[in-house]
Amino acid sequence: MAAPTQPPTETPAPTGTMHAVVQRAYGDAGVLELEDVPVPVPDRGEVLLRVEAAAIDRGTWHLMTGTPRMLRPFVGWRGPRGTYVPGRDVAGTVVALGAGVTRFRVGDRVFGAARGSLAEYATAQEARLAHQPAGATPVQAAVLAISGLTALQALDAARVGARDRVLVTGASGGVGAYAVQLAVARGAVVTGVCSAAKADAVRRWGASRVLDYATTDPTEGEERYDAIIDVAGGAPLHRLRRVLEPRGALVFVGSEAGGEWTGGFGRPLRWVVRMLLSRQRFVLLTSREKAVADLERLARAVEDGSLVPPVHGVHPLADVREAMEELSAGHVVGKVAVAVREAGDEESA
Repeated sequence: MAAPTQPPTETPAPTGTMHAVVQRAYGDAGVLELEDVPVPVPDRGEVLLRVEAAAIDRGTWHLMTGTPRMLRPFVGWRGPRGTYVPGRDVAGTVVALGAGVTRFRVGDRVFGAARGSLAEYATAQEARLAHQPAGATPVQAAVLAISGLTALQALDAARVGARDRVLVTGASGGVGAYAVQLAVARGAVVTGVCSAAKADAVRRWGASRVLDYATTDPTEGEERYDAIIDVAGGAPLHRLRRVLEPRGALVFVGSEAGGEWTGGFGRPLRWVVRMLLSRQRFVLLTSREKAVADLERLARAVEDGSLVPPVHGVHPLADVREAMEELSAGHVVGKVAVAVREAGDEESA
């Protein structure tokens, strides 16, 4: 059998224009416009992807609205700088290689985090990509990376293992859906917190117990947990600590409550100091997208059936406003996907 040849260090990128969602101001979904813009060119260490599918999440929403304001220096104070194409989650096919790329070849189907994935083409660092799971559809691969990495790294930070009792707040959202499934796959016993309307989905993902946050306070009662993955971010620290074992771990993932400037991260920043001398561990999670090994772990979990990407619905690229409005309304269970290309569509720019 002939030895495989090494991929070229650089491959010319397609030229011309592409359809892309463009954001030039902060606001509601009305700031998202479908425009024709130049196809991006991959820099060193990057690949160009023909995007098959993408996904939106609360991070995309925050960058759309410009809240909390602490995010704006990274994108633009009064509005996004330049021709800003939103979107991070991606699944697609490699069509061009920047200099120095060694892990992928033209034609590889990959998933991960890209720059501006709500478009027909997007660039991505090879360190933020992995090969798509065997048997997964592009839509399933597209919703996997951002929320999946956050959930996986949260469980790692909490050191969740077999027979651990785990509480997941916000269990019906993108991160929560992955946290429940991945914890169950480790042999943990999971309690999920969500609305009553979404409880059946959380049970399908493997939670042994599901609490309706409207009627049941998860920080009351006699149940104690080895780990709390706090995705919802609404409960006070002292109440969370009450139901956490003396040497348990509390991992703060996010919150939609809080001030205009720091959003939901003002309180947990103060919690770090308050927890310094505690036997209970507190982790203010900052998820890493440059995590090839973690992306590959997610792909293997999909392949072995222990993880099912939680696709709530699929919208075409032209309907991204409707997709964002659906997310904003709080009706989504899992992740919202955007189908950028129909199956078999290989049209180039």
